[in-house]
Amino acid sequence: MAESKKVLIAEDSSVIQNLTKKILEQQGCVISSVKNGEQVLEALEKEHFDIILLDINMPVMDGMECAKRVRALPDPTKSKIPMVAITGNAKNYTMEEFQAVGINEYLPKPLNFDHLVDVVKGLTK
Repeated sequence: MAESKKVLIAEDSSVIQNLTKKILEQQGCVISSVKNGEQVLEALEKEHFDIILLDINMPVMDGMECAKRVRALPDPTKSKIPMVAITGNAKNYTMEEFQAVGINEYLPKPLNFDHLVDVVKGLTK
């Protein structure tokens, strides 16, 4: 990636959060991480991100509700940030359900990190 992309990882599993962070940092990304959807919204108030990686099953506010709220933000730049759902329960959702709340892509757990890098690169061109 030519310029550093700012990635917000919303994931309540420290293991997945840390692995994802290390992989994307190797790609030159600048990483911020939070543990729930409410913290995503708080982070967006303070800074801009190029992409959000959003776990669907998180405490406080899950990824689906968080995605709806991001898309409803009054700031047109922030409301259009690409979002990628990360879930171990992909069978419980269809791509149409993800798209209905504004999620651009989804990655099933366990994560394929090569595919993750490709998706991040593709959505942050």
